[in-house]
Amino acid sequence: MTLDIPNLKDFDTRLREEAHEEPTLEVPQGEPTSKTQIIAIYGKGGIGKSFTLANLSHMMAEMGKRVLLIGCDPKSDTTSLLFGGKACPTIIETSTRKKLAGEEVKIGDVCFKRGGVFAMELGGPEVGRGCGGRGIIHGFELLEKLGFHDWDFDYVLLDFLGDVVCGGFGLPIARDMAQKVILVASNDLQSLYVANNVCSAVEYFRRLGGNVGVAGLVINKDDGTGEAAAFAEAVKIPVLAAIPQDDDLRKKSANYQIVGSYESQWGPLFADLASAVGLAPPVRPVPLTQDGLLALFSAEHTGADFVLTPASDADMRGKFAGAKPSLEVVYDDV
Repeated sequence: MTLDIPNLKDFDTRLREEAHEEPTLEVPQGEPTSKTQIIAIYGKGGIGKSFTLANLSHMMAEMGKRVLLIGCDPKSDTTSLLFGGKACPTIIETSTRKKLAGEEVKIGDVCFKRGGVFAMELGGPEVGRGCGGRGIIHGFELLEKLGFHDWDFDYVLLDFLGDVVCGGFGLPIARDMAQKVILVASNDLQSLYVANNVCSAVEYFRRLGGNVGVAGLVINKDDGTGEAAAFAEAVKIPVLAAIPQDDDLRKKSANYQIVGSYESQWGPLFADLASAVGLAPPVRPVPLTQDGLLALFSAEHTGADFVLTPASDADMRGKFAGAKPSLEVVYDDV
C-alpha cells in the first residue's frame, strides 16, 4: 500500500509554468441578479476602509440584511476588525494547501461569520513572490467554482486597495463585476489622489461601454477642514458619510471593537451610512487634473503655485559642460 502523496516536483513544475503565463482579466460570470448589490470599496492603504467596512457590514446585518464581506487586499486586514483581531485563512493560502494535499476547497474552509455577516479574505502572494492582482483574479475564479452566483445576499462588499492600478485590482470596474463603487478618503492630498485615480478608471471604462459608477465618498477621520467634501463636489459625487476624527473611535478600532451597532453611540452614524449606500445610484464622475486636485488645498502647503524651471544641457553635464565641436560642414564662399 502506498501513501497518496502528490508529486511535489511535478507540482512545482506546473506552478513555474503557470507563473510564466500571461494573466487574463477574463473571469467567468453568471447572470447578475437584481436583488444583490455588489459594491466595490476603494481607498488609499491605511485610510480606514477595513474599519469602515467592518462596521458598515455589521450594521447592515443588524438592519436585517444578508451581507457578504470579501477582503480583496493582499494585506488581508479587512476581516480582522470584524473577527476581533483574528486572522482568518485566506482563499489563496487555503487553495494552495488543499491543492498540495489533493483536496478540494470547501466554503467552510474560507468563509466565516459574525453578527450575521459572512466574511472571507482573498489574500495574496508572499512578499516578492507573485503578483497581487493575479491573486485577486485567481480568488474570484475560485469563488465562481464555489457557487458565487448562486449565493443569496442583499449586499456583497468588496474591499479593494486603491493605490494599485493594475488589472487585477481594477477587475470590478473593468468587467462590470460590481454595480457601483464607494470611495473612502480623508482630508489629505494622498488619499484624495487615490480617490481621483479610481474616478479616472471608472470614467475610462464608462467610455468603453462599462456600467459601473461611483455611488459616493465616505470621509474618514474628518477633521473638518473640508478638502474631501470639496473634492466630492468637484468630481460630482455625493458625500455618503463623514466619520469624525475622534479618540473614542481610534481606541475602539485599535482594540478591534465593533461600533457599527445599535448598542454603540456611533450606531446612528453607521445606520445612516448603510441606508445611503443602499440607495445611492452609481454616477459618472468627472476626474480632476493634478492641478485641479492641488487647487483643493492651500498653495502654501502643497506648492501648487510652484513654477517649473526647465533644466538645460549644461546643467546636466555639470563639470563636463562646455562648447562641443560642431559637426556642421561649413563651405567657403565662392
